[in-house]
Amino acid sequence: MSTSSPHGAQAAGPSSAAAPRQSTLKTLLGTGIGNALEWYDWNIYASFAVYFSAQAFDSSDKASAFLSTMAIFAVGFVARPFGGVVFGWIGDRIGRKQGLTLAVLCASGGSLLIALLPTYESVGLFASVVLLLARLVQGLAHGGELPSAQTYLAEHAPRERRGFWASSIYVTGTLGLLAGLLIGLFLSSVLTEAQMSSWGWRVPFALGAVLGLVALWIRSSMVESDVFEENRAAQQESGEKTQVWRALMRNWRTGLIVIGMTMGLTVSYYVWSVSIASLAQQNLHYSSEHAFEASLIGNIVLIIALPLWGAASDRIGRKACAVIALMGSAVAYIPMVLLIQGEFWQLVVSISVQLALLAGFISHAPAMYAEMFSTAERTSGFGIPYAVAIALFGGTAPYVNTFISSHAGSGTGGQVLFGVYAIALMVISTLTIVLTLPETKGKDLRETGAASEPGAAGVPAAGRSA
Repeated sequence: MSTSSPHGAQAAGPSSAAAPRQSTLKTLLGTGIGNALEWYDWNIYASFAVYFSAQAFDSSDKASAFLSTMAIFAVGFVARPFGGVVFGWIGDRIGRKQGLTLAVLCASGGSLLIALLPTYESVGLFASVVLLLARLVQGLAHGGELPSAQTYLAEHAPRERRGFWASSIYVTGTLGLLAGLLIGLFLSSVLTEAQMSSWGWRVPFALGAVLGLVALWIRSSMVESDVFEENRAAQQESGEKTQVWRALMRNWRTGLIVIGMTMGLTVSYYVWSVSIASLAQQNLHYSSEHAFEASLIGNIVLIIALPLWGAASDRIGRKACAVIALMGSAVAYIPMVLLIQGEFWQLVVSISVQLALLAGFISHAPAMYAEMFSTAERTSGFGIPYAVAIALFGGTAPYVNTFISSHAGSGTGGQVLFGVYAIALMVISTLTIVLTLPETKGKDLRETGAASEPGAAGVPAAGRSA
């Protein structure tokens, strides 16, 4: 029987013994810092959109400018599947580390473009084009960052604690969100509304560009997992090479499962964690201070809940935790929306309840996805369909929410209508998990066979090619 190495991989022969060792701290820090930066970048866009929308678009119609800014937020997600393809190929063919390094470089470059964005008043439509380009670059980076980070971490983690380790992905991501919220809260407190709209919104994007250099330095010294190195050695010996599109076709059924199980989670998560600060100001008539503070508290609750749920998934299973999370969020969604009646505590409770429930899925999701695919196809296998799900559902969630709210009048009416949409998607995700996935907790990632091999260990029947 194989035994676990100190950094989480199973010892399995000479290649494993020759692989360089890496501390747990470095593994978590290396994956976490870039992931935090990615989420920081995306959160500050959603949170500060209410300020820079009038800079990038015609300010004569503020509602239209904000809606256009949210549309570009959604367009950025279009690049995610392409990022899944590009970084999936890099991660599976060249290495997870190389994919992680390039992803954080692209994210930093996108932030720099937005920090230096010319105004609509000075250059006209060119300002909107630059914003669009920056979002596409960030979308490409995020489409590669999360799958690469999730795969890298899952392959380094001890299999009996993989769910707990996996929770660090969203802990660090949420810390990135919190950093953006804290900066927003600080700036809105020390700057006037006019200063925020004029230049204050540029500050967090400039900070993101600088912090990218720190993440780049840390990731440059990371090492690959034993699991990946052994698979690469086997491929070199056999002469086989990973082909992204061929792998995608082999795993098309499993890819559809990934999309089905992700759609409900991503819509609810992006609303309650990422875009709630802007939505609370734009649609629910909260002040910027109260919106940022409530979102900050809710995300702290999420950070506390994530490792608890991750550890629970290692004990009671991935499926049980995911189903509890999705159905709990679905049942509580409209009551939490109706609770919001203009009081600060109501917004805090609603955000906290939803994020504490959703933590039951997102905590161990990186482990759950990794356990569905073989080592040779793990990054691209789930990265591409995952990015498609995020683009189709998560990326459009703020725009759809804003659009519905703008046509449903003021108050919570629009949020209730959007809630019906979110609940329907969460029910679909729950059914996908219950009906198609076996329990995967504790799987040896070496034993999770390719989806093209009927009877391969650890592969759901629905994920095997015909």
